[in-house]
Amino acid sequence: MSTSRSVSLTRRGVLAAGGAVGIGALLAACGGGKDSGSQGGVKGGAWSFTDDRKKKVSLDHTPQRIVAFTGTAAALYDFGVDKQVVGVFGPTKLKDGKPDPQAGDIDVDRVTIIGNAYNQFAVEKYAALNPDLLITNMYEPGALWFVPDESKDKITKLAEQVAITSARVPLVKIIERYAELAQSLGADLKAKKVTDAKARFEKAAAELRKAAKSNPVRVLACSGSADLFYASNPGINSDIMYYKSLGVDIIVPDNLDKGGYFENLSWENADKYPADILMLDNRTSALQPKDLAAKPAWNKLPAVKAGQVTGWSSEPRFSYAGAAPLIEELTKAIQNAKKVA
Repeated sequence: MSTSRSVSLTRRGVLAAGGAVGIGALLAACGGGKDSGSQGGVKGGAWSFTDDRKKKVSLDHTPQRIVAFTGTAAALYDFGVDKQVVGVFGPTKLKDGKPDPQAGDIDVDRVTIIGNAYNQFAVEKYAALNPDLLITNMYEPGALWFVPDESKDKITKLAEQVAITSARVPLVKIIERYAELAQSLGADLKAKKVTDAKARFEKAAAELRKAAKSNPVRVLACSGSADLFYASNPGINSDIMYYKSLGVDIIVPDNLDKGGYFENLSWENADKYPADILMLDNRTSALQPKDLAAKPAWNKLPAVKAGQVTGWSSEPRFSYAGAAPLIEELTKAIQNAKKVA
C-alpha cells in the first residue's frame, strides 16, 4: 500500500462538511425502507446482505439507487451491476476529464460524482441522490473507505451501507465477495461477460505461477513520494498477497508502519531491499518514473537501471475483469526479467 492510502486513513477528520445548512431536511427526505428481508436480486423483492463487518443490511426492496466508491462501482459494473449505481465518490476523473484508472469501464459522465478525492465528499449532493445504499471498501476493520470521519454520522443516516474487506485476505477471496454482492443485487454471474472474465483470470493466475517458477526473480511492490520510498507488505495488501501465494518471490519488509501496510524508507535507504523487479504504484496520487527520474537514489536501484519497473495498481479493481490484466502484466515482467540484484 502506498503513502496516499495511509494519509487518507489518518486524515479522516479533514473534511469540513461545508454547506451543511439544510442537511436536516435532506435527512428527513432521503433513505429507503429498512424492513428486514431475505437476500434477493429481484426488483421489488425484499433484500439483505451480510457485509464484512458482519452486519446484516436489510431493505424492503433490492437497491435501485446505489452510491459507491469509484473502484467498488467499477467492480460491480464488471459483474453486471450498472444502472443501479447513480453516484460515485473517489478518484473518478483525471484533470483532463478522462476516466481515472480506478473507474474501470463505468461511464463517468453518466454517474453523479459526489467527490473526486477523499476530502471532497459532498454530503448534500449525496443526500440529493436519495440513495438506497452506500457501498465501499474496508481497508481497516469497521472503516468505510473514503467516507470522512467528520461527516460520517451525517452520511450514514442517509442510507444503509455495505462494506467489503479489501485487505488482509487474498485478492481472489475479495473478488468472490464482490461476486456474491453483485448477484444479490441482480447480476447474472453466468453471463458470458462474467464467465469469460473469470476464465481469463484463472488462465492468468496459472501463467503467473508458471512464470514465477521458471524465473524466480525477486519483486518489490513499492510507491514513491517526494520524501519517502515505501516498501509494501504482501502480508496485508490483497493483490501482492495473492501473487505471493502463486509463487512470486515478493519481498516482505521487516520494519513495517503501525498499520502494517508498508515500511517507510528515506531515499538514502531506498536500496535496503535488493529487487530484480519493482512494482511501482501507478495511481495518480503516487510519483511515476518520470517524476522519480530526478532522484539519484531511484536511478541507482538495480531494477531501475535494468529497465525492470512495472506498474502496480495498489488499489485493484476487485473483479475478474479488473484483476486479470494486472496479473498478465506482472507475468510478462517476470518472464522478461533478468536477475540484477
